[in-house]
Amino acid sequence: MNVHSNKYKCTECGKCFSHNRDLTVHNRIHSGEKPFECTVYGKQFTTSGGLVRHSRVHSGDKPYKCTEFDKVFSESGSLHKHMSIHTGDKPYKCLQCDTSFNISDNLQRHKCYVHSNKRPYDCRFCGKWFKSSHNLKCHVYTHTVAKPYSCSHCSDCFTRHNQLKAHLLKSHDEGTWFTCHICQKKFSHSGNLKEHLLRHEGVKPYVCSDCSKCFFTAGEVRSHQLVHSDVKHFCCGSCGEFYKSKGYVTFVRRNSASMLTLRYIYVVVKVWSHMFAAIV
Repeated sequence: MNVHSNKYKCTECGKCFSHNRDLTVHNRIHSGEKPFECTVYGKQFTTSGGLVRHSRVHSGDKPYKCTEFDKVFSESGSLHKHMSIHTGDKPYKCLQCDTSFNISDNLQRHKCYVHSNKRPYDCRFCGKWFKSSHNLKCHVYTHTVAKPYSCSHCSDCFTRHNQLKAHLLKSHDEGTWFTCHICQKKFSHSGNLKEHLLRHEGVKPYVCSDCSKCFFTAGEVRSHQLVHSDVKHFCCGSCGEFYKSKGYVTFVRRNSASMLTLRYIYVVVKVWSHMFAAIV
């Protein structure tokens, strides 16, 4: 008997398995069955392993430790991703611009932000479209004025977790600064340090898909690509007009306010001039 034969076949999608227990777990994807339930939150899982990993959120248990730094993780996969930082291994390569990444998630994110114009997520408040559900979630906070991330030391609240992290570092000295080894400049996020180092090295890994112009950051190439597009995502709250960039909306608002101020001064001066002429 061939122990490696896939004799257990799913009747829904045709996928085959070597053991009946694997097929049973797989069938829960189609049936939606989640027999393992968290006793704290009531969240349900398809496998016992999924429940065990989730339970560590409540227990704080982090059994996977980095051998280089004193950093621990609740999942082996998270440790594996972290270790690639130390090894420098970047097996996931972008076929469009030759940029490499340590994990596949970062490669997929790179493709989405740099090489794709697809924006499948739209805001129900203003209709603006986004490339990721995370970006949409952060944007919605600007409409709801929700600030779910609160500081444990003071009363300050923030719309994003990275804003809270930066606040803890700058105001309460909690956390770890990321320091540039060339100029000693400090950053609250590792991603900002990586972008900063690219400027020292002169490396521009982000390429415009329309004109092949290169940039240091994904944000810079996104701003540049507006030149090639007729889409106007940003709406001015004062006049209702749509513009290509958020910066131009700010420019219009500032100039509109200046023009209104000048007009007000002109009217006041004119009124006072007429009043003075009448008295004389």
